[in-house]
Amino acid sequence: MMLYRYWQDFNQRFDFSADALKADFFAGLTVSLVAIPQSLAYAQLAGVPAYYGLYAALIPTIMGALFGSSNQLSTGPVAMTSLLTAASIAPLAAQGTDLFISYVILLALISGLIQIAFGIMRAGVLLNFLSNPVLMGFINAAAIIIGMSQLPTLMGITFVQSTHFLLDISQVMLHVNELHLPSLGFGLVAILLLVGFKHWAPRLPGVLITVVLLTFTSFSIDYAGMGGAVVGVIPEGLPTLSVPPLEWQATVTLLPAAFVIALISFMEAMSSCKVISIKTRQPWDENRELIGQGLAKVVAAFCHSMPVSGSFSRSALNLASDAKTPLASIISALFVLSTLLFFTSLLHHLPKPVLAAVIMMAVLNLVNFQSIRNAWLVSKDDGVAALLTFIATLAFAPNIQNGILTGILLSLALLLFRLMRPRIAVLGQHSDTTLRDAVLHKLPPLHPRLGAIRFDGALRFVNVAYFENAILQLERENPRMVYILVQCSGINQIDASGIEMLRNLLGRLESNGIHLAFSSVKHQVSNVMQTTGLLNQIGNHNIFATDRDAIATLRDRLEQMPKSA
Repeated sequence: MMLYRYWQDFNQRFDFSADALKADFFAGLTVSLVAIPQSLAYAQLAGVPAYYGLYAALIPTIMGALFGSSNQLSTGPVAMTSLLTAASIAPLAAQGTDLFISYVILLALISGLIQIAFGIMRAGVLLNFLSNPVLMGFINAAAIIIGMSQLPTLMGITFVQSTHFLLDISQVMLHVNELHLPSLGFGLVAILLLVGFKHWAPRLPGVLITVVLLTFTSFSIDYAGMGGAVVGVIPEGLPTLSVPPLEWQATVTLLPAAFVIALISFMEAMSSCKVISIKTRQPWDENRELIGQGLAKVVAAFCHSMPVSGSFSRSALNLASDAKTPLASIISALFVLSTLLFFTSLLHHLPKPVLAAVIMMAVLNLVNFQSIRNAWLVSKDDGVAALLTFIATLAFAPNIQNGILTGILLSLALLLFRLMRPRIAVLGQHSDTTLRDAVLHKLPPLHPRLGAIRFDGALRFVNVAYFENAILQLERENPRMVYILVQCSGINQIDASGIEMLRNLLGRLESNGIHLAFSSVKHQVSNVMQTTGLLNQIGNHNIFATDRDAIATLRDRLEQMPKSA
């Protein structure tokens, strides 16, 4: 059934009319002009040979296009996933070794299988528990780490890296006397060219032109002979397909990192899908996209490559280039294929400082401190979460996966805290006869012997004590109280703990001569109250359909009571 649905959707997503084919061809060509140099750069960031990036931009791109749900999403190497890959494996193996590369391949396989599992179980919604402020804090810190990590390559400085990013940055300053001027020159010129193309010729493939010009310059002046680092030999032809190296101990060790990569890479792809969906008015399916992204990673592992993800920048370019169907991504992969088959020898003299410049300029757009400020303005809790995640990610670097795990724990802690302490308002009657927050609107008490309270949240085991304390505090502050009205429009769910708390509270208040009344009770809450017999204990005469009826009736009852009551 699932395969039939995939095949049916596959036919609907492709359009082979002349206009659509033309649009997809030029969109694919445009994206490939950016994807090829970016793939080489992001492979360097991931700590693997540059041509692994081209492998990751070939078959994985096609798989992501065929099995995903968004027509314009471009899958391939991306900065964040590449950095997470290098950071996850750095404590286990030295960069450039066969062991390091085998772990990169294994990480692609595990993270892909995690995404496929979540997609098949239709559990994509579970990956949304990472709050936006935490994600923004992580992305800002990761972007800074990515940019700063390229300084040694940009300056041509080599030293033994430690397990602490901030210490390595200080080492760069200490080794500044070992600066390789030709390398720095290539890096700075690349940055100037990229900035120039971005501001004055944004429609041109600035990254590709910069790479071509500086590769030719490197060849002309024999930059490699000067001691400069170049890409070197790239094997011609297609990557060999084989089963990834499997090792049980390594698999267990890499599981937490694989989960983080599965989470972050999907959130990056998801943000692109949402933007595309809004602009094209096309639906997308998060569970299907999980499967598509997972299959792309698994295929990357079988191609002996690195983890991939949906690229925000290349997807935006795909959309801006008027791509109509997933064929555009397939065409961009075919141009990568032609590069592997016919043009790898031309990349031999590509200076690594140029790739470092490409990486630094690519992640510059990720730095957005305004997002952290906005989180603070919305809620101090969100602002603190964003700031702590930012600091933790920098402090843990290069093990930035610990930073995002800190953020996840913060997200869950904040969620639990908010569930435990929903907003509670003591109510007064506004001039329009509605019940509103008495403190916020400076409203007088309803009546010396009548109080009202509103609870803005589901009444669950985590917050029943908070609700009970609010009622008892209202009782203590008003010794003459006879009726307490619970305005229930904000209570959309109640569990067994909530029912039991209300039973005990009713009995305690009744013994003190105080009655609980309820208004605007939602249907699902009323059903639970009735099923459990709580409605009988409350009494139908203390249940009101509207707030207005409740206030009018309770005031009448109080007026009919003896003044001494």
